[in-house]
Amino acid sequence: MTLVDTAAGIAQRVAATIDPVFAVIDDWRANAERHLAADAEPRAATFDPVVADLVAAELERPGTLITGAGFVAAPGFLADAPWHLAWWLSGASPFRVEQTGGGLRRLDAVSDPDAESFRDYTTLEWWRVPARTGRRHLTGPYVDYLCTDDYTVTITTPVAVDGEMAGLVGADVYVARLEQALLPVLREADRTCTIVNASGRIVASTDTHRATGALLRLDGLADALAPLREAEGVGLVTAVAPLPGGADVVPCGDTSLALVVE
Repeated sequence: MTLVDTAAGIAQRVAATIDPVFAVIDDWRANAERHLAADAEPRAATFDPVVADLVAAELERPGTLITGAGFVAAPGFLADAPWHLAWWLSGASPFRVEQTGGGLRRLDAVSDPDAESFRDYTTLEWWRVPARTGRRHLTGPYVDYLCTDDYTVTITTPVAVDGEMAGLVGADVYVARLEQALLPVLREADRTCTIVNASGRIVASTDTHRATGALLRLDGLADALAPLREAEGVGLVTAVAPLPGGADVVPCGDTSLALVVE
């Protein structure tokens, strides 16, 4: 098997690791849109239990990559909660959560815009990009001080009602869990392999000197990744140009991630 074949196979397996997360989130979106469209006056008090039921099974499933999930409302959409996060964590993180029964814990988010610790989530990338594009977006890796307090990848997709954005559904994935799943696959190649997002930030690498969340600085990488940024959440990019230094860049399905092989 050639190096090109090996790289393509690794990229496919990376995509196969992420694709189930996308499928789960798409199912949540469809269910959320159906429930909200059937409610003449959506309210947090009635919709939050629906969200909890949607995400509970995946958050409690053994082996899941997802560590937090839920719904974030567009400001003013819910009649009883102008700013609102209905977000649950699976159990490992003690960060600003309240127990809600079983193994799930709900994020104790500050929703009063007059409070000193309030944060306008519409300014954050995981909200801002899907709100602009109307498409799924993968944010990170970044240290998520709002929800997990650890290096995280957040995947969000818009929820629409009557053609208007009602909010987002999404999921948090700890990068440490992604690394556990991806590094054994990356090590099958006898070359340095690094997974980056569409902006060139490192998700996982066989080079231990490459820090999670840091930019991978290789000549031509930003230009090579441009097709992934443009196609995110829309279509499949099957190939991008190799880098001037000889490294290959292989898209990982439609995940907006890429494998860099040097």
